Amino acid sequence: MPRHRLIAILAGVAAVLLAGVLVFRAGVFDAAPPPAAVGGPFQLIDQNGRPTTEQALKGQWNAVFFGFTYCPDVCPGTLQALAVASDQLGPKAKDLKIVFISVDPARDTPAQLKSYLSADYLPKTTLGLTGTTEQVAAAAKAYRVYYKQVGEGPGYSVDHSTAIYLVDPKGRFDRVIAYNLPPEEIARQIKDAMAGR
Repeated sequence: MPRHRLIAILAGVAAVLLAGVLVFRAGVFDAAPPPAAVGGPFQLIDQNGRPTTEQALKGQWNAVFFGFTYCPDVCPGTLQALAVASDQLGPKAKDLKIVFISVDPARDTPAQLKSYLSADYLPKTTLGLTGTTEQVAAAAKAYRVYYKQVGEGPGYSVDHSTAIYLVDPKGRFDRVIAYNLPPEEIARQIKDAMAGR
């Protein structure tokens, strides 16, 4: 066999072996990484003043959204979209609870939440949660939620994450539903989750 042909073959074998090592190191043959840790224990207070934990998320699907009642646009828009999406679930709507967790504990008392969530367009089963500054911070941290007060005085605002977190009937995080999707798409994603897709 000519020497240049032998060198070419050996170079080819070396390239294949190197590619295999790189693929292996990239994780193709590794076990799947664990799912992102989203959600977990929390201790908050519902809109009726009752202490509430993550156990309230068990027994039904939950669309968890972090916001605040003085929010001018994102929060009411998202809650309206969730309400319409819930209607579009038909009979499965009974298996979904909308959960609104305040990131503004200074102003969002249980009474304020109760008033805010009594809007006619929201399902009566909507759960509002608030708590102390520390309790809210712990719940937000568990869900990887960003929030920060903006401005001073009574008219301050709060920047915050806008995603909806879908939590299954066992209280486990299932998926993120992106902000500003139309209700039809929100309903489709919830239906897919309920069907195990």
